[in-house]
Amino acid sequence: MSERLARDERRKDFLWWTKISSRWADCDAYGHVNNATYYSWFDTALTLLAIERGILRAPGQTSIGLCISSECEFLAPVGFPETVDIGIRLGRLGNSSITYELAIFGEAADRASAVCKFTHVYVDADTRAKVSLTEGQRSAMRDLVRL
Repeated sequence: MSERLARDERRKDFLWWTKISSRWADCDAYGHVNNATYYSWFDTALTLLAIERGILRAPGQTSIGLCISSECEFLAPVGFPETVDIGIRLGRLGNSSITYELAIFGEAADRASAVCKFTHVYVDADTRAKVSLTEGQRSAMRDLVRL
C-alpha cells in the first residue's frame, strides 16, 4: 500500500491492532456494512492509536493532524453480527505528515476485507500553518513504519 493500495494485504503486514463490532444499524439495504461505516471504523482505530501513542490530546500539544487525503478499496463484505480486527502501519513518517495504512480483517480471515490509506498533515492548532512533527511524535510512531 505504500504507493498504491494492495489488494492482497495479510495480517502479518500490520503492526498495531484493535477490534470493532458491527451493529445492525451499520448495514445497508444489501445486508452488508455500508461503505461509509468502514471510514468511521478506520477513523475510530486511528484515533485510538493516536491517543494511545500520545500524539492526540498530549499535554501542551500545539499541533493537530488534519486529513488531507484518503482512499479505500472494498474487497469483501462484512455483515452483522461480526467483529473485525483493524490493523494499522505507517506507510510514511514524514517531516510534517504521517501516511497511515489500515486494513479490516474478519476475525478468522488472513486476507483483508478492506484496505485504506489516510495522510495527515500536522499544523498549528490556532493558525493552521504546517509544522514539523515533534521528536516525541516521531518516536511514538516510529515502530509502526513498514520497512
